[in-house]
Parts: sequence; C-alpha cells; structure tokens
Amino acid sequence: MNTSNWRMINIEYLESYITVEVPPTCDILQMKPTPPLPNIAEELKYAFDHPIQSKTIEQMVSLHSKRAEELTVAIAVSDNTRPVPYHSTHNENILSPILSRLERAGIKKQNIKIIIGCGTHAPTSDQWKKRAFGDEVYENYRLIDHDCYSSDLVSIGKVMDIPVKINRDFIQADLHIITGLVETHFMAGASGGRKAICPGLINIEATQVFHGPEFMANPQADNLIFQDNPCHEFALEVARRTRVDFAVNVLLNSDFRICGITTGELEASHQKAVDQLRQFSQVTIDRTYDIVLTHGGKGALNHYQAIKGAWAALPAIKKGGYLILLAHNQDVEPIGSNYYKELLQRFREVGLGNFYPLISSSHWTFTPDQWEVQKWEQLFTRIGGFDHLIYCSVNIPPQLLANLPGVSGYQFIQGSQSDITTMLQEAIYYCVRQKENPTMAFLKEGPYIVLKNNKT
Repeated sequence: MNTSNWRMINIEYLESYITVEVPPTCDILQMKPTPPLPNIAEELKYAFDHPIQSKTIEQMVSLHSKRAEELTVAIAVSDNTRPVPYHSTHNENILSPILSRLERAGIKKQNIKIIIGCGTHAPTSDQWKKRAFGDEVYENYRLIDHDCYSSDLVSIGKVMDIPVKINRDFIQADLHIITGLVETHFMAGASGGRKAICPGLINIEATQVFHGPEFMANPQADNLIFQDNPCHEFALEVARRTRVDFAVNVLLNSDFRICGITTGELEASHQKAVDQLRQFSQVTIDRTYDIVLTHGGKGALNHYQAIKGAWAALPAIKKGGYLILLAHNQDVEPIGSNYYKELLQRFREVGLGNFYPLISSSHWTFTPDQWEVQKWEQLFTRIGGFDHLIYCSVNIPPQLLANLPGVSGYQFIQGSQSDITTMLQEAIYYCVRQKENPTMAFLKEGPYIVLKNNKT
C-alpha cells in the first residue's frame, strides 16, 4: 500500500484535534461554514428584548398576579452531555441574561431554582457544575439534578395513555423557563425546545415509552424528522402539559461558537432554531462509500453517547463497508451505566437481529438504556455486522472494549495502548487494505452533520 501521496486531515478530539493521513481521493463531508454571531452580547440582548410570540421575561414578571418578590422561578438546563454555553467570562452565554433580567424585575435569588435535566443520566458532579455554570452561580443559586426515579414527582395526567410525572421543583414554580442546545438528534429530530422537559424532567415510566422499542423502531424517529416522529410528538405534548412560559434555544457552529439564538414561545422559538439548523447542518450526497471515518464529538463522554457519531454516518456507508469511529470517552464510566453494560453483553449473547424481538416480548422487563442498544442493533444491521465498525478509544480498557459490539481499535496497536493517533491511523490503513481502490469519506463534524443521500 503506497501512502506517499496521501494527505493529512485534522479530526476533532476533546478540545483539540489529532492528525492522520487519508487517501487523496477521500471526500470531506462537512456542514456549511457558519460564522459565529458578530456581536454575541448584542445579539443575545436583542433576542431577549424581542422574543418570538411571547412577552419578555420582565413583562411576565410585572404582569403576574403575584408580586415579584414572592414569585418563584424554575430554569431547566442541560446536563453534561450537551455543550451548552451556560458560563463565560464575558457573559456570552444564555444563562446570565435570564438571571440578570429576573433579578432586575424583582425576583429574589433564593426564589430561583436551576434544574438540571438529567433524564435517566447519572447526577452531575459538583466539579462539572462549577465548570459549567461558574462559581457565582454555583455558590448563589440552588442547582438540582433531576431524578427520574424520585417518588416526589408531580403527575400531569396521561399522555398517549401513559402516566407522566414532572420534577416537583420545576412544575410547582410560578414561572417555567427552559433552555437548550438545538442540534440534530437521532431519535427526536433535534434537541432543544420540548426535550428540556421530556425526557429531561420526566419519570422513568414515561421514559420507557419515549425510549421504548416501538418508538425506537419507527423509521421517522431520526435526525431532522418531525412529521409523524413519535419521540417528537410525545415530548411536545408533555411540554405543552407542563406549561413552558419562556424558552431559550442556542445554536453552535462547527467551532462550538454561538451562531444562533432564539427565545420566546415553546414551539415557535424552537421551530425557528430548527430552520436555521437545517440550513447549515444538512448536506446532500449522491453516493455511498466503502469507508467512512467519523467521530463522536464532545458529547461522546462514553460508549452510550458515541453512537450518535456512528448513526450520522449511516447514509454515507455501503452495506459491507467499514465505519471508523473515534470517541474520547473520558467519563468516569467510559462505557456507560451498569444497565447499559449488561444490556450490551446480552446483545452480544443473543446475536444480531435478536435483541429487538427480545425487548419487545411480553416476558421482557423494561430496562433503562435499552433504547441505545436497540439503536446499536439497527446500526450494525444496516452496515452488515459487528466486523464493520471499528471503535477507536483509549479510555475504555482493552479487555472491556474487546467485549463490546464491533471491532476494538486496540487490535491495531501493540505496545502503545495510550496512543490514540496510532490506533486511528492503523485502523484507516487496515480498512483501505481490505478493498481494492476503496472509496472513502470523512465526516468533519461527526454527529452534528445530517446527510441526505439522494441515491437511497
């Protein structure tokens, strides 16, 4: 294999990049370059002064039947799986304007609760809270991790005949504010908006429907699809029932700079953000490739989250081709929860094509995180089996990665187990050697790009 004419590319890894070489014919698929907002502070001010189909925060406070000093406010924020800009030294974030406007309107700090929408994820650490929100917020406001198993949740009735309960601290506040990052989502179409409530603040029983086998098997439950998408429709109805008074949605470009901000009414503000997201994230292609190289992005804290990078590559890969996935997996649990690890093992035991029938049977007891394993099964089925995904991570120990579905990147390195660059490069060499003159593509933005394949 002659690599003399290969070219170098940079692939995102943690807060920087690693450099590898690829064949000269490798196509680089990337989102439309989108500059950050030219004056973020001014754009943020304008967005909060001119919300979409909504009163401003200050107007809501002044028009409320209670006096400002008596009002309680709950703000839903994202957990550590979303790179939402909640803190910066120059107030170029989406939390400071909310807090400052509430307090100027007369709301007391002690009457403001910030609820972290963990969904079924583990509680966030104090270290993360300090880093994500800053010392001032950490020390002066109540930061509460949502617990989907809590017995203290409040019922909002049935949605699609399923009893739904909401975080008590959120729903019992006088004013409900939600925040979030609008990016592509491989189940709900896009994140942000209604997802701050569902699955962020709901009970485990409702999550069993939102992430249940039937919803996950629906072909409409995919990136940037909302029409007849059961995940979107269920989440939206839950959010409507919960009552969202004010929504804040932020968009980030490929450099994770703020490139869009919408505020106001729940659905209208989210729709405007989605329209902008579609313009720069969706890329049309007219072919498939033998090899696709991608990454899990900053959100790939563990194997559980890394599937989003692999899923985004599906429209580009030939069945029987090779998918190379780079993931940093720097979470304390680099694979995921114990539930997830046990389910992956069960998946390997029953074999490809047998996991969905298993979890759909009347004898199966719903288990948290089964939805992600179901998505892995769908992915492996579409690419042609376990041997067609090469998973590159040096933060999952070799013996553990070897037991996960797919091919462990460790098999390509010897004596350099911590060298992620060598692992990734050798994986590329291996895939190229498997086929004569293979076609190859690199997804520059990993999980954030949405491919629309006209060929399929």
